[in-house]
Amino acid sequence: MGEGDPTPLGYVRTPSAGPADLSFEGGRPVIAGEAANLPLSAADVVRLRAFEGLRVRWPQGRAGVLETILGLAAAGVPVHADDVPGWAEEAAPGLAGLLTSWAPGPRDRSLRSVSDLRREEHSLRLRRHATRSTPPSGAVPKVSVVMSSKRPHLLGSALDQIARQRHVEVEVLLGLHGVPASHEDVRRAIDGFPLPLTVVEASEATPFGEVLDQVAARASGDEIAKWDDDDWYSPEHLSDLLLARAYSGADIVGTAAEFFYLEPLDVTIRRTDYTSEIWSDHVAGGTILLARSRFQEIGGFEGVPRGVDAQFLKTAHAAGARIYRTQGLGYVLRRSLAAGHTWQLPLAHFLRVAANQWRGFRPSRMLETS
Repeated sequence: MGEGDPTPLGYVRTPSAGPADLSFEGGRPVIAGEAANLPLSAADVVRLRAFEGLRVRWPQGRAGVLETILGLAAAGVPVHADDVPGWAEEAAPGLAGLLTSWAPGPRDRSLRSVSDLRREEHSLRLRRHATRSTPPSGAVPKVSVVMSSKRPHLLGSALDQIARQRHVEVEVLLGLHGVPASHEDVRRAIDGFPLPLTVVEASEATPFGEVLDQVAARASGDEIAKWDDDDWYSPEHLSDLLLARAYSGADIVGTAAEFFYLEPLDVTIRRTDYTSEIWSDHVAGGTILLARSRFQEIGGFEGVPRGVDAQFLKTAHAAGARIYRTQGLGYVLRRSLAAGHTWQLPLAHFLRVAANQWRGFRPSRMLETS
């Protein structure tokens, strides 16, 4: 995307104004009562962040219509329509189903946060569609997924989730931390895994960061992506990160840490105190993605036993790396008892910061669990 193009940067989770209209006069868009020029600019989108959504009023002609809708969609603006003319669906297959799949609901304060979640899911579907409506130039990006595990019973689920990633070419660099490759659960997880896989065995005494750095040294992809064996990722997790890197121009991208499954309590919480679609020095550690060349320039992961992600981000930030935090709808962190994690926080902490609580495993719809 070019400089000044509209992007999701600055997306507002909870709008302060109701819905507005998108109409057209002589091929020129009129957005929330103000005429705009084409192509749309980032400045055009800034004032729209406050609105709950934009309802399309289809004109008689076609000039400028799809260009406007796709430009707003690429910026994450929640555009919707009661119906879609056949010519628009023919010109942009899949657009009709998206535009008619969501509309602003009653402004019930007690349900506001859930309404905001459904709105943000719609926004994400739109930006994916708009970005992919133009065929990408060049080869499909190759991502080297780096993962260390000392919990062989989780490897099957982790590798299954990596195998279903869309729109990317993937290789896996797996560090077995104190677990032999001959372990029954390891063999079961690896057998039949359809993607390139390199396994590195390390002793239990090896610091966690050193294990990660050892496996990252084997990477051959254009990008390095960190993956945690106990978390959940959507099938478009990697492609969403690459999308965010493309529109932000960041050196490092990762998601906001929003959804947590508190396993001992069988409760899912969502925290919204970490704003998304912003420049930051912090992203969820299990979602760090950057070019392999930049990873090498930064110096890789440090050989520390815990806090590896935080230390890497701190070092990268000090080295001048620009870090962008995108939406976290396709990522759920698992939390067992604090002793089982390198990130030592009690379960009560997550309950205190929760904007929402649900019984059972209740991720965003973007995780595609059903």
